[in-house]
Amino acid sequence: MNGIGSRLRQERERLGLSQKLFGEIGGVEANAQGKYENGDRAPKADYLSRVAARGVDVLYVLTGTRTPTLVDNLTQVEERVLVTYRGLHKDDQDAIRQLTSSLAKMSVAQPLRKRQESND
Repeated sequence: MNGIGSRLRQERERLGLSQKLFGEIGGVEANAQGKYENGDRAPKADYLSRVAARGVDVLYVLTGTRTPTLVDNLTQVEERVLVTYRGLHKDDQDAIRQLTSSLAKMSVAQPLRKRQESND
């Protein structure tokens, strides 16, 4: 159990969260979070599901093997942005997706417009 606890602590620290806040995310008190991290208690599935929804790599916590990602070689800043995004409320994630999609469309349309203007 000690391996799970230390990996859980690593994930909490990677996300930059206190035991209290991390426990709240998982639906437990800070003392229970401490017991999970010390290996005195085992986290339940509902707790793991809640923390996974906030960016915890539960496969890593349980097995010590990181979940493969579609994007490799992220910088620490990029990883932090991604983790923060995953921790946002769904409405906020939707708004960010809409904004980035609009920006991407604008960046594609701009060079097209410039080429058309130069041909006129």
